[in-house]
Amino acid sequence: MKSIRDFNELTAYLREKGVRKRVAVICGGDESTLHATERAEREGFAKIIRVDGENAAARAVALVREGKTDVLMKGLVNTNDVLHAILNKETGILPRGRILTHITAAQIPGYPRLLFFSDAAVIPYPTQEQRYTQIAYMARVCHNFGIAEPRISLIHCNEKVSEKYFPHTIGYAALAEAAHAGDFGPCIVDGPLDLKTSCCEESMRTKGISSPIGGEADALIFPDIEAANVFYKTITLFCHAKTACVLQGPLAPVVLPSRADSADSKFFSLALACLSD
Repeated sequence: MKSIRDFNELTAYLREKGVRKRVAVICGGDESTLHATERAEREGFAKIIRVDGENAAARAVALVREGKTDVLMKGLVNTNDVLHAILNKETGILPRGRILTHITAAQIPGYPRLLFFSDAAVIPYPTQEQRYTQIAYMARVCHNFGIAEPRISLIHCNEKVSEKYFPHTIGYAALAEAAHAGDFGPCIVDGPLDLKTSCCEESMRTKGISSPIGGEADALIFPDIEAANVFYKTITLFCHAKTACVLQGPLAPVVLPSRADSADSKFFSLALACLSD
């Protein structure tokens, strides 16, 4: 499979492969959600199931448990209501042992490929175990996009490990070793690396840093939600990046857009979710 390098290639791939996922949309009557879902149906990769009214989130989650839908999407409904339904210990769809995390795919002007990153919305300060699972989810998403050996960079403000000031960096070496041992399938993981050396070969060469990432990262794992969220908002505001976002971990991928997301972003997020496992 040839790697998918932008969102146009993503939608073309879904059409070519005849992908058609059932998408349960929770209270999706707002203009931008309607635009995105109707466009996805026209493109042919989604069959929309509209779930409205009282207890819509719980009823949509039940459709996943019953095997009647493949993707969930939030419309004009409180995010907490959707998350509560997903995480409910008795009736939810997050199996024991999995984590809920947020993955973004970004099409950034000037960058030669899609750049994936995690987590800008869900996990405030990932533990070592959560970061391990984030990498596993990220590798799987990248493989779905045809990236044979994704380069996943563990982000920090520089390339130095600091037990005193940044104790999370101590665990980066073990994560890289796990990748080398094959825990995540074909995959390269390295860090700590800063953002610029992760994504710019010239910067890595100038700083004299040797890393298998080679300044050509496919994906970034941020140290915490603050760094990831600032990065997300920076690239969309100042770089006019196009983005697609999905929650990974539940029995079905979940599109959980914010109120500020455009109709295009919601459409691309649907396409990302329909490609996901």
